[in-house]
Amino acid sequence: METSGVHTAHGMGARAVAPKGDGQSMSLSRRFRVLVVAALAAVTAFPAVPAVASTAGTALTWQPCAGVPEPAQGLQCTTMSAPLDYAQPSGAKITLAFSRLPAADPAKRRGVLLLNPGSQGDSQLALPLQLLALGLPQAVRDAYDLIAFDPRGAGNSTRVTCNLPVTFMIPPAYAVTPAGVDTQAAVASQNAQGCAAAPSAPLLPHITVRNVARDLDGIRAALGERRISFLGYSFGAFLGATYATMYPHRTDRVVLDSSTGPGGLDYTWSRRFASGFEKHFPDFAAWLAAQDATYGLGSTPEAVKAKYFALAAKLDQTPIETVDGATFRWINEALTQSDATFPLLAQVWQQADNGTIARPPLPPGFDFSGLLAIVCNMDGWPKDVEVYRQAVAEDRARYPMLGAAAANVWACAFWPAQRTEPQVRITDRGPSNILMVQNLRDNGTDYPGGVEMRAALGHRARLLTVDQGGHRAYLFGTNACANTAVARYLAEGVRPAGDTFCPA
Repeated sequence: METSGVHTAHGMGARAVAPKGDGQSMSLSRRFRVLVVAALAAVTAFPAVPAVASTAGTALTWQPCAGVPEPAQGLQCTTMSAPLDYAQPSGAKITLAFSRLPAADPAKRRGVLLLNPGSQGDSQLALPLQLLALGLPQAVRDAYDLIAFDPRGAGNSTRVTCNLPVTFMIPPAYAVTPAGVDTQAAVASQNAQGCAAAPSAPLLPHITVRNVARDLDGIRAALGERRISFLGYSFGAFLGATYATMYPHRTDRVVLDSSTGPGGLDYTWSRRFASGFEKHFPDFAAWLAAQDATYGLGSTPEAVKAKYFALAAKLDQTPIETVDGATFRWINEALTQSDATFPLLAQVWQQADNGTIARPPLPPGFDFSGLLAIVCNMDGWPKDVEVYRQAVAEDRARYPMLGAAAANVWACAFWPAQRTEPQVRITDRGPSNILMVQNLRDNGTDYPGGVEMRAALGHRARLLTVDQGGHRAYLFGTNACANTAVARYLAEGVRPAGDTFCPA
C-alpha cells in the first residue's frame, strides 16, 4: 500500500571534450566521450529492446537484449505498460523497459535486486553487466536476480524529447561576470520552451520521482515478488529512499549509495557540486603533482591548482573550437568523480595547454531531456533570476573553481509543466533495513546531503562514511571496508550496528 509523503532527486550530464589527432589521441577521444558521459549521466548506450509489452499482473515475455556487447551472460529484456497518470489507471499508458540477469545459483536465490545507477540520459538496461565487470561478489550474484530498468521519460521506456541542441549540457555555464547569469537565463528559458513545444510535452507533468517509484512497484508486482531489495546510486539513492517511504513494507534490503539531501535533485544539490568539487580536487592535485615528470602541469598541489585557474581563464578568453572555460570546468568535475580517471583528465589538461582539444559528439541516441524533466519536477528550484544572481556572486567567492557554474540558472527556473501531486517527503516510518554509503569527498553528491538524508530516515538507516573521493562508493571505489560492508549486507543481511567510519 502506498504511503503518503512529499520531496525528490537525480544524476547529471556534462559537456564533453576530447583530444584529437593521431591514432593514440583518437583512442583517448573515444574513452573520454564514454567516461565523461558515464561520470555524470549514464551507463553506455544500447539499442532498443524488443517491444513485447505486458501489463502488471500478466506474464512477461523475456527475450535476449538487443545490442548488448558479448558476453551478455544471460541478460534478458522485456517491457510492460504502466499508467501515464496513476490517478487515471485506465487512461493513457506508457511503456517501461527493464532487464533481468537471473540469479547464478537458484538454490541460493533470495529474490530480486533492483538497480539504478543515478542517471536519466540513456538506457540503463546493461547495468547488471557493468556491476559484474566492476567485481560484484559471487554471493550477491547467487542471491538475486539483478533487475535494471529505464525510468519513464528516458532510455528504452517512453521518452521525453525536448528538441535540445546537439551542444546542450545539463550543467549551467560558469558565469565569469554577473552578466553571465542573464546569458545563462536566456539559454535556460529557451531549453524550457523547447520542452514545452515538443510532442512529448503532455508527458512532462508525470515525469516525477513519485511516479517512477510507482513504476518500480509495478515492476515488482509483474515479477511476482512480495518484496524487493534495492541498490541505487545518486538519483537512484533518492529513488530508493522515495520507494522505501511510499512502500516501506515492500522493501527487503536497501542500499543507498551517494545520497542527495532529502529534497533530492534540487537547487541545494546543484550548488553543492561546487563545494564537493573543492573537497575532492586536492586529491587530484596531489596525484598530478606527484606525476609532474610525466605531465609537466605543476610540481606541487598549489602549482596544479594555479594551473587549473590559468587554463580555465585562457579558455574563457579564447575557446579552442567549441571548448570554452565553462566546458573545461565541467570536464574537471566529471573526470574527478572517479580517481581512476585522473590520468585521462591529466591528458585533457595537456591538450588544453597546447590547444588541441575538441568536443566530440555524445553517443548516438543520448538525450538529456528525461533527466531535465525529472529534475525540474522537483521542489526547491527558484523562479526568480535574481535569486540566481545573488547565489552565483556568493558561490563565485566561496568556491571559485566551480561555484559560479553550479549556482547558475537551470531550465527549471522556467519549467513549463505543473506537477499534479506534491513531492514525497522522506520519513523514518518503516522497518530498519537501509544501509547508506557516502564518500567524504564526493563531488557529485556532497557529503552533507548524505548526512541530511540519514537524519530524515532516522532509525531506518545506518550510514557508512567512507574516507574516499569521487562519486559512488560501492564497486565504483576501491575502499575495501565499504565494499565488504555493502556486500555482506546484500548477501547475508548483516548491517553495521550503528553509523560507521571506513578509513582510507
